[in-house]
Amino acid sequence: MTVSPALIERLRREFALDWHGIHGAPHWARVRLFGLRLCELTGANPRVVEAFAFLHDSQRRDDNFDHLHGPLAAQYVRALPRSVLGLDAAEVELLAAACDGHSYGLSEGDITVLTCWDADRLDLGRVAIRPDPARLCTAPARDPAFIQWAYERSMQNGILET
Repeated sequence: MTVSPALIERLRREFALDWHGIHGAPHWARVRLFGLRLCELTGANPRVVEAFAFLHDSQRRDDNFDHLHGPLAAQYVRALPRSVLGLDAAEVELLAAACDGHSYGLSEGDITVLTCWDADRLDLGRVAIRPDPARLCTAPARDPAFIQWAYERSMQNGILET
């Protein structure tokens, strides 16, 4: 696991919303699960994808409309000590790009960034939305069987195992 206990503790202390809410730890755990599965199929960097799962919504201040949370997460990523992140400089920049653009509906870019975005979008079942294949970035994420698998898990409550 790339994400250090120090980072989890820091996120738990600083996260402004409900830790167990729709943008909290259970969501992050599912994004991690979906992302790591996608990495096996896309060749994306699993260290970046795993870090994205825990950091992409970490700077949210509202569960509804919070247009700045992606750019704020990118700033946060760049400000974190590398010892806490456990990523090299190139990985930090990929992670920051993924965080920055994750809520804009983009669909082009580096395969690791695209995998991050798909992992997040595949967890829409938690808010009663079935992921739309047309809004997913990678072929594996658009596979109907993968969407169904993720959708079923996204409707479950709690932190899921891998």
